[in-house]
Amino acid sequence: MPLSTSALFRGAFRQRLEHLGIRSLPRSKPRRFQSSTPGPKPDRGTEAVRPESPVEDPIPVGSTPVPPLPLWQRLGPLTRAGEAYGRAQRKRPWATQIVSALVVYLAADISAQRIGGKEYVPERTARNLIIGGVSAVPNFLWFVWLSRHFNYSSHIISLGVKIVVNQLVFTPIFNSYFFGAQALLAGDSLAETWDRIRRTVPISWVNAWKLWPAVTAFSFTFIPIEYRSVFSGVVAVGWQTYLSYLNRQAEIEEEMAHSKIVSTSTVEATPLQLST
Repeated sequence: MPLSTSALFRGAFRQRLEHLGIRSLPRSKPRRFQSSTPGPKPDRGTEAVRPESPVEDPIPVGSTPVPPLPLWQRLGPLTRAGEAYGRAQRKRPWATQIVSALVVYLAADISAQRIGGKEYVPERTARNLIIGGVSAVPNFLWFVWLSRHFNYSSHIISLGVKIVVNQLVFTPIFNSYFFGAQALLAGDSLAETWDRIRRTVPISWVNAWKLWPAVTAFSFTFIPIEYRSVFSGVVAVGWQTYLSYLNRQAEIEEEMAHSKIVSTSTVEATPLQLST
């Protein structure tokens, strides 16, 4: 049967491909129907750039342990109040410190007067509010400075140095200010003010070593910086109650000493009457 022209052509073409080492031609992809209207062309800058797949956070599986939240973040309303205080502290630190000091000194003085068992004296509360409001910002700046200094590679050494510096520098200065201002605002003279400081500062400084080193160590170790004033303020209510009570005891001693002096001078000034 004679071969057709197309069959002879295909056979010759196949032999030529085998001679060149090409067994088969690559098949082209099937074309799909396209519209006659040209579509938008991509920019040259973005033509070769392919969008990267977004990196997703790994989803913890059941066996992955989730770290628990700190205790101060699991106290419900107290946590929300602390977070609100932290926001106010970051936004207006000085105003927040002044308001906090006024609350602390108000609660401390009322507690101290209730411990005394005598009638409430509003003048004492007013004096404490003035003293607390004036010292609020300097106290805050001191502890900010202390947190930024004496930071060594060893946390224990840093903590120990901060505690010693605070007790040797801040505590005697603040206690002298507190008791001295109490005496001056009450109308005492400079000599009487110095006598008040001499009576109260040494014993308060010794007792401060029993409380504030532990408070300072706990605060600098576990409490974030924006909440340290809240923690210290809670402790300071009890401490200021003690200082107010100590100040009241000094006032009573001064009143008794003054009354003895007055009675002695009265007896000496009274002339002796001879019996007839």
